[in-house]
Amino acid sequence: MNMDFNFFMNDIVRQARQEITAAGYTELKTPEEVDEAFSKKGTTLVMINSVCGCAGGIARPAAAHAIHYDKRPDHLVTVFAGQDKEATERARSYFEGYPPSSPSFALLKDGKLCTMIERHEIEGHDPVSVINKLQIYFDQYCEEV
Repeated sequence: MNMDFNFFMNDIVRQARQEITAAGYTELKTPEEVDEAFSKKGTTLVMINSVCGCAGGIARPAAAHAIHYDKRPDHLVTVFAGQDKEATERARSYFEGYPPSSPSFALLKDGKLCTMIERHEIEGHDPVSVINKLQIYFDQYCEEV
């Protein structure tokens, strides 16, 4: 069996992008898009996407389902680690005190980091526990819709 690795990976990346945008998140592909999105007033949930299994099996499903809640962020955005490298690097520059982690979530308010959910809080956990953690933060930092 002969498989083109790049073709295979491009398909996985395309599917990962589609899953998160179908859930209502806007992709940020450049540092300028990150700065613009993070400068908006209100709360912004950032999902740092990746191609790993815990992103596909836990983080993206949690990202999609957590937002169906009484309180939720004003803005939903995503950067793709390993794909949109400059955008991801710029986003991570806002996450002071946290090492690079993907997948992960960051919650910002008026451009300032409120909290993060790092990979170690995603990997090995089930989507429901990540949804619960996100919604606890939504209760703390977001307004009712």
